[in-house]
Amino acid sequence: MFAPEEGLGEPSGHIGGPLFVEECHAHIIGSPLPQISRGIKDVMYTVLVVEDTPDTRELVRFMLEINGYRVVVADNGLDAVETARREHPDAILMDMSLPVIDGCQATRLIRKEPEMASVPIIACTAYNRWEWRGKAILAGCTDFVTKPFDSSGLVAVLSRHLK
Repeated sequence: MFAPEEGLGEPSGHIGGPLFVEECHAHIIGSPLPQISRGIKDVMYTVLVVEDTPDTRELVRFMLEINGYRVVVADNGLDAVETARREHPDAILMDMSLPVIDGCQATRLIRKEPEMASVPIIACTAYNRWEWRGKAILAGCTDFVTKPFDSSGLVAVLSRHLK
């Protein structure tokens, strides 16, 4: 954990979290972190991140949280459906290769929920082939991003759909 030093105050305790990043920047650079976009128009949107690889899931969580999004996570397709029903996210980032049920099946089940019919579901996969894009769109995905992706690209895709 980041150790507090004189003048820094108490650390947030969550290494990699938004407060930790701001604390480190202020301590190392000597000035506050420049103001970053806090979601779209300073409205906090909730994004469901569905990813079975723990490192990727946490990286995406971090990229979104430092940009002001509230993030909920699921690590398999069935959990994604249950979490979407419970949390009513504003957008979903859906890995296509998931355990229990895959991303296409999870997307179809989520789309059957009336309150989820218009929620943007962005397919995320390392497979950048047209057949995967077609499968994702036919299942009900709104858009498609290829891994690896960077923070600005991911936020741009979400911004396009969260108006």
